[in-house]
Amino acid sequence: MSRDLPKPYLIQKGDDGRFRLTVRTIRFNSQGYPLVSTSIVEESFKSATAARAHAAEHFGATAGQFASK
Repeated sequence: MSRDLPKPYLIQKGDDGRFRLTVRTIRFNSQGYPLVSTSIVEESFKSATAARAHAAEHFGATAGQFASK
């Protein structure tokens, strides 16, 4: 099992060419195993940069906290 934790923000490009932002919340159970829950932001964005700017403005995201797929 990998101990690498996922980045808290995931940016994915959809089939329509627009970008979606997913916010991941990580908590740990009593044995220290990470439990990851996700929520997709309803809004879609024209670019990954726009998605990053939205995450920074609304969730306080900083550089290095983003993953892309």
